Amino acid sequence: MEPKAVWSPSSWRGKPIKQQPSYENPVELSDTLKTIKHLPPLVHQAEIEDLKRSLAKVEQGEKFLLQGGDCAERFQDCNAESIEGKLKIILQMSLVLSYAGRIPVVRVARMAGQYAKPRSAPTEVIDGKEYPSFRGDNVNSFTVSDRRHSPGRLTQAYFHSAATLNYIRASLEGGFGDLRHPEHWNFDYVKDKALAQEYNSLVDSILDSMDFFQTIHASLDEGALGHVSLYTSHEGLILDYEEALTRKGPNGKYYNAGAHFLWIGDRTRALDGAHVEYFSGISNPIGMKVGTSMQPDELIELLRKLNPQNESGKVTLITRFGAENVHKLEPLIVAVREAKQNVVWSCDPMHGNTHLSTSGF
Repeated sequence: MEPKAVWSPSSWRGKPIKQQPSYENPVELSDTLKTIKHLPPLVHQAEIEDLKRSLAKVEQGEKFLLQGGDCAERFQDCNAESIEGKLKIILQMSLVLSYAGRIPVVRVARMAGQYAKPRSAPTEVIDGKEYPSFRGDNVNSFTVSDRRHSPGRLTQAYFHSAATLNYIRASLEGGFGDLRHPEHWNFDYVKDKALAQEYNSLVDSILDSMDFFQTIHASLDEGALGHVSLYTSHEGLILDYEEALTRKGPNGKYYNAGAHFLWIGDRTRALDGAHVEYFSGISNPIGMKVGTSMQPDELIELLRKLNPQNESGKVTLITRFGAENVHKLEPLIVAVREAKQNVVWSCDPMHGNTHLSTSGF
């Protein structure tokens, strides 16, 4: 029997890999990664462990997971208006879920790092001409004249992530998510007036309840009302970048310090692949996209590789079947139950439910 291979942040380099940039200058890439390795972590390991504990409660039905944000962030959207807009949507959704479901909500934003974009083909045809595919702002430009894969964009991704995360933290600490002032989370962007009115009525009901408790001198926890926890996430796609952001904590465990939560995409979840190898060694809570091609036996093998200790709160399975194929989910649920694997089940309602418009979008 061969000895079990020892994991390290770079052990993925000996595995088959997909969806990576093709850099022309290896020296430029090496210098960029050295720079990122010496930059401070974007998140703290204590926050990562807090999220894992919260996800364990989601697993047990004591909390509800809400994850939302862009399919792919753009550097140009790193501004106050855009960040506030996304925060408003996540906070409004969590408010409705908490109030209607009477359950605490764990908020995870696809923000401050979701700059990579997996593609089904390395090139695309635009106006009859073939160009390298746009792979996200941390790889190349959306502008067709600048599609070169540039290592320098990884450094830009780090600093745009840092700026976004800094403003998120400042906004929440400054009272942006204060439950005593949900009227600040306006609904101006919703065109459906009936829906906006329904939301406003719910906010009024919450405020009335809080006024009643204050009137009878009931204790309202100032900290709980004024503080909102929100965690960041992105797809761990560009492994050079993810390795550069991997740090060893005082507890001896390795953490990806670029986000609280990372996930593996449907295209990169091969059992013997580089992404599964990398994800198997970090202590962050992780997600894995699960689609129609996933087989029950394959799923169990992946879970045992990614979470050998069967730790609660460690793995979230993000299903992406679409309404027409949702029946294919049942055998996977049965397999996970029979194998007694601890997972959080999460539904991605967008993939598989889109429609092609007459304009081609």
